[in-house]
Amino acid sequence: TVLNLEEILKNIKWVIFDIDGVMTDGKLYYGSSGEELKVFNVKDGHGLKMLKNAGVKMAVISGRGTKALEQRVKEMKIDVAIYNRSDKGLAFDELEKKFGSEIKNSICVGDDLPDIELFEKCKLGFAVANAVDEVKEKANFILKNNGGEGAVRELCEMVVKARK
Repeated sequence: TVLNLEEILKNIKWVIFDIDGVMTDGKLYYGSSGEELKVFNVKDGHGLKMLKNAGVKMAVISGRGTKALEQRVKEMKIDVAIYNRSDKGLAFDELEKKFGSEIKNSICVGDDLPDIELFEKCKLGFAVANAVDEVKEKANFILKNNGGEGAVRELCEMVVKARK
């Protein structure tokens, strides 16, 4: 069956994001004292605000957890954050236990192999442009922008536009 992208985007309740490689460029930066630094795109941040204003809930499920990630997630008022989890399918199941079947009415965005488990649980899976090939093959939609370089904003604008 052909997926009606506009219809799904108009009616979703949640967007689930990976962080490294989706909200960031996927590179690891370390400061002189060993602290991990992350680079986030301010345009993506505005997209997240637009998504929140459109009434969509947001979750992040990340294979890593750092103070930098936690700070950004807090700033962006993300509804739920799960860190240090490569078993993203199980993390999704935990969200379902907490939020019920509404969490299944979601789309997700990823870039690497652990994200494929989310694609199988959400209505649609989106891959950033520079995702690994296996993720692109499993995605329902490949975004034009790379992770950390406007992919999040691109997705947010698609959802907001479909809801108007």
